[in-house]
Amino acid sequence: MSKIPLKNRVFYKYILTHFSYYGNGLYYNVSMIYAAIAIVVIILIIIIIQSVRRKADTAEIIKAGRLGEKTATAILRKFLRDDDHLLTNVSISFDGKQTELDNIIINKNGIFIFEVKNYNGYLTGSEEDFEWQKYKVTDAGNVYEKPVKNPIRQVKRQIYILHHYLDRRGVNIWVEGYVMLLHGRSAVTSQYVLKTGRDIDRAIHTPGNVKLTPKTIRTIIDLLR
Repeated sequence: MSKIPLKNRVFYKYILTHFSYYGNGLYYNVSMIYAAIAIVVIILIIIIIQSVRRKADTAEIIKAGRLGEKTATAILRKFLRDDDHLLTNVSISFDGKQTELDNIIINKNGIFIFEVKNYNGYLTGSEEDFEWQKYKVTDAGNVYEKPVKNPIRQVKRQIYILHHYLDRRGVNIWVEGYVMLLHGRSAVTSQYVLKTGRDIDRAIHTPGNVKLTPKTIRTIIDLLR
């Protein structure tokens, strides 16, 4: 077998060495591209899973809220008298501030807002706190803590908006507001929080300084419908 000339052998070695170098570099670059793609895919999967979970949690909250509103409305109806009027899901706004009122009772003693909360857990907080803390114990005994909006602050805001909404339309009367905690698991003590049926009956049927005539009651109902 004839030998490859020295000059040619040097040339071939040069070619093979550089080909191997560039080949390894190409393999390295391709591997890095695949790794980057895999990381991006994993991140996208995580984002999608978190988004789905958030949507599921939101749907569950909405479902619980709607169930709570229906339950509260059914409870309130048990305490209505012949001259009581119950309005539900009333949307109003004043000075750019909007709100939806779950339940409103109107009678000769005044106007009463009922903000419904269907919290499944134990609540702690005070009347002036921006947020309350909700504690929930699982079947396994694990305790989870989650901040929730202070419903008393919410109902105070609703009182303000409803009062000024009516006042701008010629009906200047005081508005009362209460929070209904359907499960009643709370250490919060406030005149705004109702926990029993007796609390509801006393709130709407105890005579106070407000005395509404049938005509005024009809005007208020027409304004809110």
